[in-house]
Amino acid sequence: MDKQNSRFRWVVFATVLFTYLLMASQRTAPGLITDQVMRDFQVNAATIGLLTSIQFLVYTGLQIPMGMLADRYGPNFFLIVGAILTGIGTILYSLGTHEFVLFFARILTGTGDATIWVNMVLILGQWFNRKEFVRLIGLAGMTGSLGFLLATVPFSAWISFLGWRAAFFSAGLLLCLCGLLLYLVLLKKTKQLSLTDTVSAKNEISRENTLTLVRRIFSNRQVWALFCCHFGVVGAYVGFIGSWAVPYGMMVYDMTRSDASQFIMVGLMGALIGAPLASWISSRLGTIKRPYVLVHILTLLGWISFLFFHGIPPVFMLYLLFFIIGFGFGASALTFALVRQTFPINEAGIVSGVANTGGFLSAVLLPCIFGFVLDHFQSGLGNVGDGYYYGFVTPVVFSIIGLMGIIFIREKRLVREIE
Repeated sequence: MDKQNSRFRWVVFATVLFTYLLMASQRTAPGLITDQVMRDFQVNAATIGLLTSIQFLVYTGLQIPMGMLADRYGPNFFLIVGAILTGIGTILYSLGTHEFVLFFARILTGTGDATIWVNMVLILGQWFNRKEFVRLIGLAGMTGSLGFLLATVPFSAWISFLGWRAAFFSAGLLLCLCGLLLYLVLLKKTKQLSLTDTVSAKNEISRENTLTLVRRIFSNRQVWALFCCHFGVVGAYVGFIGSWAVPYGMMVYDMTRSDASQFIMVGLMGALIGAPLASWISSRLGTIKRPYVLVHILTLLGWISFLFFHGIPPVFMLYLLFFIIGFGFGASALTFALVRQTFPINEAGIVSGVANTGGFLSAVLLPCIFGFVLDHFQSGLGNVGDGYYYGFVTPVVFSIIGLMGIIFIREKRLVREIE
C-alpha cells in the first residue's frame, strides 16, 4: 500500500510530533534553572552561556551531515537513535555532580536533537503529498513552540514539585520510551503493513558523488539565502529564551521565577500562532516570500524596540514585543516550505540541514555573546540593565541578516500546486 494513501500516516504524524514536542522542550528547559546551576556548581554567567551554546553548537555542526545521511539512507533510523540519545543526555544532566558532566550531557542532548527536524521534514515528505505537506509543516513548527511552552510554567511547576534533578530525570526517561515507540511505528508496524514510498530518491542520490553534490549545493545562492533567512529569525529567539529570558525578568523587573516564566510564555503563544497562521496565509496567497518578508520586518522592529527603551521597555509593552518575536520564530517553518518548493526531494535533506544550520548557529552565538556582555557589566563597569541593553544589539544585527536573506530568495509561485 502507498504510504501517502494510508490512514496509518496520521499515526506516524502524531508519534513523530509528540517526540519532537518533548525534544524541543529540552532545548530551553535548562534556562529555568540557570541561577540554581550557577549556585550549585559555582559557575559564572559566561559558563552558563557556553553550557547553553554547546548543545546548539553540536546541533548546528551536525545539521548538514545529518541531512546528507538522511537523504542517502533514510530518516527513520536516525530519528529513533536521536530520541534515545536526547533521553540519555537529559538523564545524565540530572545526575551530574560536576560541570564537565553537564557539558557532556548537553553534548549528547545536542547530538540527539540534531536528528529531529531534518528527519521529521523528510518523514512528512514521504508520508504526505505536497498539498498536505505545506499545511502540516506549520503544525510541525507549532509543535516545537509547544515544546518550548512545556518548558515554561508546566516544567517549572514540575521542578518545584520534584526538584530540578528528578524533573530532568523523568523527562529523559520519557524520551527514551519515545525512541522505542518510534521503532514500533516507523519500522516494525510499517513493515507489517507492507507500506511503500511514493517517491524513492535513494537510487538517484547514489549516482551523484557526495563531493560533487556538496559543491553544487554550497555554490547555490538560494541555499545561502535560506541559511541567512533562518539565521535571523530563529537563533536570536531560541538563544535568548533558552538562557537569558527568565533571568532577564528576574533581574531587570524583579519578577519571581514563576512570574518570569509566565511572562515569557506570551512569546511562545506568538510562536504557536505564527507557525500555522503563516503557513495558512502562504498557501492561500500562493506565495511564501511576501508574508515571510513582513514577518522578518516585524521581528526586526521588535528587537529594535528593546534598544529604543534602553533595554527596559514598559511591562505592558513587553507582552507585545515577545508576542511579535515569538510569532516570527513560529513562522520560520516557512523556510522549509521554501526548501520543498525550490529543491527536488532528493536534495531536501541536505538543503534543510544547511538552512537549519543558519538558525541554530545564531542560537549558539547569542547566549555566549550575551553572557560575556553581562559579565562585563556585572564586574563593576555598569549595572545589569546596561548589560541587557548592549546585549540586545546582537539580536538586532541577526535580524538584519535574516531580512537580507529573505529578500534575496527567489520564489516559484505554487498557487495551483498547493490548492
